[in-house]
Amino acid sequence: MQKLAQQTYQLLGLRLNFAQLAALERYERDLLDWNTRFNLTAIRDQEGVRVKHFLDSLTCLLALRDTPMERIVDIGTGAGFPGIPLKIVFPTIRLTLVESVGKKAEFCRHIVKTLGLEGVEVVQERAEVLGQLPAHRERYDWAMARAVAVMPILTEYLMPLVRVGGRGLAMKGESAPAEAHASENALRILGGHLRQLIPVMLPGVAEDRYLVVMEKVAATPPAYPRRVGLATKKPL
Repeated sequence: MQKLAQQTYQLLGLRLNFAQLAALERYERDLLDWNTRFNLTAIRDQEGVRVKHFLDSLTCLLALRDTPMERIVDIGTGAGFPGIPLKIVFPTIRLTLVESVGKKAEFCRHIVKTLGLEGVEVVQERAEVLGQLPAHRERYDWAMARAVAVMPILTEYLMPLVRVGGRGLAMKGESAPAEAHASENALRILGGHLRQLIPVMLPGVAEDRYLVVMEKVAATPPAYPRRVGLATKKPL
C-alpha cells in the first residue's frame, strides 16, 4: 500500500493516512475474494486493483478540487468505483452509489457496512429511473460515471441528476475528445455544456485517459431522462 500512497502523492499531491490505507487494503481484500465467486471486475490482481481502480478513482480530484462536493452520485458504480475510494478519502461526502446489477450492488452494501462508511446510499436501479425521482433529480453537486456508456448516452444519465451550477464527470479513455464533441448537442438539450477535458496519466498504463467535465447551466427539461433503454436506442 505504500507504493499506492507514493503514487497518490506524486499524481495528486494527496497524502493518504494510515486509516485510509487500511480501509483501501480491506476493500481490496474483499473485492478480490468476492471476485472469485462473482464477476465484479475484470481486474483480478493486486497491482491492477491499486492503480486501475483505487488510484484511477482518486484522479477525479483533479476535477473536484475547489468545487462544492457535498453530494455526489456515482452512476453504474459496479464494485464501487470511483465513489467509494473518494468517500474513504473525503468522509464528509454524501454519496449515492447507483448499480442495476444485484450482486454488484450487494458488494457495495457489504463494503459500506464493513468499512463503517456513513452517509452512503446504495441504490439498485437504472439511471433513467433515478433521474425522474424528486429525491434525486437535480439534487447533486456532481454526477459521475466510469466506463458506463458513450458520451451522448451518458449525458442523459448524468445531467438530470445535477443541480444547476453543479457538474457532471465522465471518466474516459482515448476516445474522450471525439466523444465529448459528439455529445455537445445532447448537453445543450439537457441544460449543460462542455467545460473541460483533463488529461490523466496513470503509472504503468499506456492508454490516454481523460476526465470530461460538464457544467449544468440550466434546468433539464422534464421529458429527460427518457424511459429506460431509449437513450441507448436513440441517443440525443
